[in-house]
Amino acid sequence: MVIWKKKCSTCCLLAYRSDRNETRKSNCSERMMWKYSPDSDPALRIYPVNFGDEGNYTCEIVSSEGNILFFSSLTVIVPPTVTLTFDKSKGAVCQASAGRPAADISWIPASNHSTEEEVHHPNGTVTRVSYIGWVNSTRPTVTCLVTHPATNQTLSLDLS
Repeated sequence: MVIWKKKCSTCCLLAYRSDRNETRKSNCSERMMWKYSPDSDPALRIYPVNFGDEGNYTCEIVSSEGNILFFSSLTVIVPPTVTLTFDKSKGAVCQASAGRPAADISWIPASNHSTEEEVHHPNGTVTRVSYIGWVNSTRPTVTCLVTHPATNQTLSLDLS
């Protein structure tokens, strides 16, 4: 027997009993299913995943040889949409939109004259914007580095 449970009182329980070839779902959405066939690979598949799926999951495998418990923690991350533009009043503008967690933004060449703003959206994502003044610079190009657990991006802008 294989049982997947999310740790909360009313959460999903997905079970398979091999001797009877029976599967059972309790409080599970249609997005939660077996990745393959539970008798050959009892992996859990959640697709599409959403923020409400975050949490701790337990897989219990029961056999004549004993019980095995596996614990897994699910954290949902969302890569940001990254843009680099120029604004006459603010200079170079690097924006990492709707990421989760918030992305980190840095500049090449490095500057201690950059400013950042952050907007927290109701869905749990974050938009981070960094501005760097670029008046009378000897360098014609500015590069924005965006670091995030789901993606790293480098964008360059020619300001000449």
